[in-house]
Parts: sequence; structure tokens; C-alpha cells
Amino acid sequence: MTRWWIVLILCRLALCAQQVPPNPVDDYSGMYAFIRDGEFLQLTIEEAGRVTGFISRYGDLESDRGVFLDQFFKQGKLEGNKLTFTTDTVHSVWYEFKGSVDRGQGKDRTEEDYYVIRGTLTENTIDANKKTSARTRQVAFKSFPLDAALPKTSN
Repeated sequence: MTRWWIVLILCRLALCAQQVPPNPVDDYSGMYAFIRDGEFLQLTIEEAGRVTGFISRYGDLESDRGVFLDQFFKQGKLEGNKLTFTTDTVHSVWYEFKGSVDRGQGKDRTEEDYYVIRGTLTENTIDANKKTSARTRQVAFKSFPLDAALPKTSN
């Protein structure tokens, strides 16, 4: 648990240090809830629609159960509000996402769910016999609130 809080605090500090970007699409950068409580996705929108980031999740294997694993994006792209990314493989698991980033129900960036990432998440797993299997599901990841000291957007 301690590592999770340290990562969360460091990410929040990094977000607070960023200036509000002039392009509204850049507002999509930030932290989003991931599959289970305590897990999160960090999304950074860069120039020309390049997307970087990572997923911090709990391990599911016997050897890593309950351990926090960070999976960085191998590739990612944003075209308009259409988002795709693929993570690196960590402990025989990698993720692929295809979907969009849309406005959520939050009134401003200081509230949870100002943006929501919706789409199809595929969890790919390689077993001990080197056989790959895929589990696909529809997901909705809500944005975490930004620091109240940041300027509010006018959407």
C-alpha cells in the first residue's frame, strides 16, 4: 500500500506542476481509475497526437499477487477524441485499448469524472506453455480530480 500512495502523490505533484495547455485536447492528460479499486492509468497527450503513459495495477499471478505492477505504453495515439494504446508486457500480461475520451459528469477538472475513457480493453496473457489468450471487455475509466488550485475549464 505504501508504494501506491507514493506513486499517487508523485503523479499528483507532476500534474499540479503542469500548466493548463492551450489546446482542449491536451486536457485529457491526467490520471484515470483503472479496473480495480486502487489501480490507475496515467495518460499524457503529447504533440501530434502521440500518447504516453502507464497502467499501475495489482498482479494476478501466484508470484505477484497483490504486488503493484507498472506497465508503460509501448505505443499510443489520439486522433480527435479517439484513443488507442498498447502496453509493454509485464509478467506475461499486456493490454490493448481502443475507444475514446469524452466528457464525463464532473462539472470541472476538480471533480472526479470530468473526462471518461470508454472503449474496449483487451487483456492478453501468455501461459506457461507459451499459449496466448485474450479477454476483452467494455470499460469506462473516470478521470481523477485535479488540484482545486488549478484554473477551471469552461466546458
